[in-house]
Amino acid sequence: GIKPGWHYFGRKMDVADFEWAMWFTSFRNVILFALSGHVLFAKLCSMMVPQGHTSWTCHRSVVYMLYGILAVLGTMGSTYLMIILSHCVVLYSVSLAKQKWLCFVSGLCSLASFKLEPFSTWQSGFVTGTFDLQDVLFYGGSGFTIMRCMSFALENCERKEGNYSIFNLLKYNFYLPFFFFGPVMTFDRFHTQVGTSELRRKGDEMWNIRVQAVVHLGAIVVVDIFFHFFYILTLPSDIKFMNQLSDWALAGLAYSNLVYDWVKAAVMFGVINTFSRLDHLDPPQPPKCITMLYVFAETHFDRGINDWLCRYVYDYIGGEHKNILKELLATIATFLVTTLWLGPCEIVYIWSICNCFGLNFELWVQTFFGLKPFASIEAMSRRIRGFFGAVNFWAIVLYNILALNSLDFALLVSERILFTGFPISTLSIWFITYCGVQLIKERERLLAIEEEKGDKEKPE
Repeated sequence: GIKPGWHYFGRKMDVADFEWAMWFTSFRNVILFALSGHVLFAKLCSMMVPQGHTSWTCHRSVVYMLYGILAVLGTMGSTYLMIILSHCVVLYSVSLAKQKWLCFVSGLCSLASFKLEPFSTWQSGFVTGTFDLQDVLFYGGSGFTIMRCMSFALENCERKEGNYSIFNLLKYNFYLPFFFFGPVMTFDRFHTQVGTSELRRKGDEMWNIRVQAVVHLGAIVVVDIFFHFFYILTLPSDIKFMNQLSDWALAGLAYSNLVYDWVKAAVMFGVINTFSRLDHLDPPQPPKCITMLYVFAETHFDRGINDWLCRYVYDYIGGEHKNILKELLATIATFLVTTLWLGPCEIVYIWSICNCFGLNFELWVQTFFGLKPFASIEAMSRRIRGFFGAVNFWAIVLYNILALNSLDFALLVSERILFTGFPISTLSIWFITYCGVQLIKERERLLAIEEEKGDKEKPE
């Protein structure tokens, strides 16, 4: 995972993360060329329409679709395009029955055909070509296509009169900035935003887009410089070396890996979101910073997939998330879909089971301490929640480094923090985390007070 870096640093660079290296080193120019082409193509088409004419606002989604189809065709070839279109047609046909369970089963079967052997190899075998990005684009575009088609089908079931046309599905699916790498925007949001006739920007909107682009560029440079001096991604693979580190160093390394993954998700989706905002869309927001998390319900690195799962699975089954049995069923169903989405394997199974347990355990603890006398003593209740929040924080860290690093590294960190380092390291790390959770809770309390004041000041 260590290769020669920028020559003027005179140091090697950590390149263990394939996604980061792909986005900002190996295929940076290709990705920027495709996304910039999308913006320029749309701008050129809009300039050909007479100023003040409403046809551009009515048909801009068609322009986005045409460029997306041409880009997919030019990048992956006609066979891949036919595979994608065949899945779109099948799931559209199923959506006409307006049966949610049938849409779900069909969608999951289509998703499984790209995630399970021998079906995934059979379909990928039709796509010829040997360029390095082919597998990433094949499985990325296919997976996100199925999730979008399922969203379309489920929203079509909700429509009371008539059906959406297959043309609506194609415009939704082949919007290029979201096609290969996400994020997933549910069909109801996309259809509403892309169909609006009002394309006016707020006074400072373009300024905010430029600032956002500069911030993301700065973050990329900072992370690349960071990788010349701190090999946080490569080190966890060397368990012998990890055994020589102190408890504090291991805990810091585990935490740093999660912070980096949040930065990567925020930057990658932020770059795509910058381009989509130029198209007057409001895409899913970047994930919440891992440092500000202490509950499993808010832990996610892809807000688009999280919104999708909440809308169609978790909230649909769990309701208000107050009933323990419903919550258990909702979390099991959610992580079953998530496991299929990530690709079934041993690490994903362990990750899903741990996070499913964590989400349910939160509700059990919340329900228990909601009883008297705990609920009547606010100070005690907050301290108790802070105690479990500190435990939760490290549970989130340990559960997620399973997927980010390895099972061996996660077990080593767990053993050192919980057993070998007890009591000094364990209690010290827990106390510092507890103080951090209390600061987060205080910040949330102040923000809630400000929002409440703002709502009261609004004219009725």
